[in-house]
Amino acid sequence: MQLNGAKTRNPETPVRLGKAGIEVDGVSVGQTEKMYWMLNKPRGLMTTAEDDRGRETVYAKLPAGLPWMGPVGRLDKASEGLLLFTNDSEWAARVTAPESHLDKIYHAQIGTVPDGVLLQTLERGVMSKEGESLRAKRVRLIRSGEKNSWIELVLDEGKNRQIRRMLDACGVEVLRLIRVAIGPLKLGMLQKGEVRILTAEEKTAIDGALRSAAQKYSKETRKLQQTPNRSEKRIFA
Repeated sequence: MQLNGAKTRNPETPVRLGKAGIEVDGVSVGQTEKMYWMLNKPRGLMTTAEDDRGRETVYAKLPAGLPWMGPVGRLDKASEGLLLFTNDSEWAARVTAPESHLDKIYHAQIGTVPDGVLLQTLERGVMSKEGESLRAKRVRLIRSGEKNSWIELVLDEGKNRQIRRMLDACGVEVLRLIRVAIGPLKLGMLQKGEVRILTAEEKTAIDGALRSAAQKYSKETRKLQQTPNRSEKRIFA
């Protein structure tokens, strides 16, 4: 490998990305263009590059010839809807970070017609069978039939199979689960199994939401740090 025209064999040599000239076997190594795609994931696909049991994965839906991209977060095999892909690992980490608190909106078809008590319980929080406290930010009824219904759940954190475990704790069967939005980005009219590149406006909107969330999180953290602990007793000499 050559760095700025000089040979180097140290793989830990620091470089300034976008500034340093790097060649491997005489071929210049440039920065890969950042890519941001969205998929309407069908039910039954695994959110992984490879599956040791040979099951079809979400990568079967991406066009051939693309540079490698990783999924931003996950949807389990039985879940459907909006799934992001990118080769921008820093951006992906910000989208999925707990402190980003980007709203993720899901529509769930459940095997019952919920009353107000169930919806309030999901918002107040439930204890999963594994002993983990889980709650939704908001829940509302979308429509109902005689035996089942659709509800909308908004999460601002991403715990493993959170919605399914919440409803299971309430004795409610999930028939379908679809993610319809991540922050300001909506699934919209993208058909099942289709992919497309995010528009510049969509990418800008998500970045703006991430900045706002980061500022809010920082402000709330400083407020908590500055608030005195009322349980502490002050001792005077």
